[in-house]
Amino acid sequence: MGDWWRNAVIYQIYPRSFTDSNGDGIGDIAGIISRLDYLEWLGVDAVWCTPLTVSPNRDYGYDVADYTAIDPAFGTLEDFDRLVAEAERRGIRVVLDLVPNHTSRQHPWFRDERTKREYYVWADQPNNWMSSLHVPAWTFDPEMGRYYLHSYLPDQPDLDWWNEDVRAEFDDILRFWFDRGVAGFRIDACYVIVKDRLLRDNPPAGRDDHMWDRNRGQRPVHSAHQPEVHEVLRRWRRIGDEYDPPRLLMGATWVPELEELRRYYGDGDELQLPQYPQLLFSRFRAQELRPVVEAWLDTVAPDHDPVWLASNHDLSRFPTRWCDGDERKTRMALTMLLTLPGACVLFQGDEFGMEDTVVPPELTRDAAPIPRDASRTPVPWTSGPKGGFTTGEPWLPLGDTTRNVADQRADPDSVLHLTRRLIALKKTLAGPYEALPAPPDHWRYRRGEVTVDLDFGAWDVSVG
Repeated sequence: MGDWWRNAVIYQIYPRSFTDSNGDGIGDIAGIISRLDYLEWLGVDAVWCTPLTVSPNRDYGYDVADYTAIDPAFGTLEDFDRLVAEAERRGIRVVLDLVPNHTSRQHPWFRDERTKREYYVWADQPNNWMSSLHVPAWTFDPEMGRYYLHSYLPDQPDLDWWNEDVRAEFDDILRFWFDRGVAGFRIDACYVIVKDRLLRDNPPAGRDDHMWDRNRGQRPVHSAHQPEVHEVLRRWRRIGDEYDPPRLLMGATWVPELEELRRYYGDGDELQLPQYPQLLFSRFRAQELRPVVEAWLDTVAPDHDPVWLASNHDLSRFPTRWCDGDERKTRMALTMLLTLPGACVLFQGDEFGMEDTVVPPELTRDAAPIPRDASRTPVPWTSGPKGGFTTGEPWLPLGDTTRNVADQRADPDSVLHLTRRLIALKKTLAGPYEALPAPPDHWRYRRGEVTVDLDFGAWDVSVG
């Protein structure tokens, strides 16, 4: 089916924390393969794996040192090919993360004199741009005698997407993985890859600007959201459409303005699924969630598809952030996510209400100023100190293993079984979203013959 993603459930895997097959405390590809029967039972259509490629792990895979090689901690290319084949045998597609904005400083391109000079963004004097860490986005390189740009960590120098050679390199990278059967990419930070060619200063953020810009102190007028990014996405879409079935492009599009975000669909020739971030930053209240969802549904063209997500590897998990560990709220959130029209991304553990884990400072691994380890801890498959994740010492500590897959799979009334039933229901839902009148603290809508009533006062759900 060429447009399999239109109503798909895409299961995000953070490989280091999914399942460890060899006892070294780090999840791996063989561990993912060992859980494919579970994912088939759950009913997901695809898995999206965060980066599996070679990395020195300053940003755990998002600092890429080789775009076409598997990091040895995860296995080999042969292991990856087996993952694709075994997943396909179960009707599950494999989607990978693509990190085009930056590489690791350990990448051969940054270590070779010519490509270091030509493939990256340099300035003799830095402008006022700030990184995502809210510090200056430039670092001086003594070897070059110039400053290089890094939108994220200093270990992640930004590529120069005005350079045709960089674009050609990524054409080859896409084809390398598509030829191996990869069903598509989630494109990391795709809205930021092209920068203003003149490297002009960003204007200061104002009181009415989005909180992301206020926190950084400037509007990223010149450091992100450049019109030329759409040229790159159209180019990638043409490559993806060469394949049968066509390959998926899903974007990490942290774009607050709805009309600007809609542009990432293009004329049906850019991303099939630009991710909608506003839902992630809404409070779990009917009067906030409903207008946020309906505003996006009113913006998206009828022939384009939204994609919903409430957790990922960068943010607090929704059972903690939204639900305060209250299972009634978790059930409501899952019902909402899986009955809205379009695709849905579930982060590993969402399906059984996995919460954030408090990681002691001495065990923190993330280099970001506000560590993201709490949402990245290993999945508890069983009860016990190692939770069926590993036989060794886990790379991050496990949280409460009393909420685990095995126990919930044995309980037909569990959150896990609810998720499985909702995924099955999702595959049958027809018709667009139709808003229905509702009392205060209720959110009520219809999908075809199915009516969903979310009662945010009593934390009760009705689907029928």
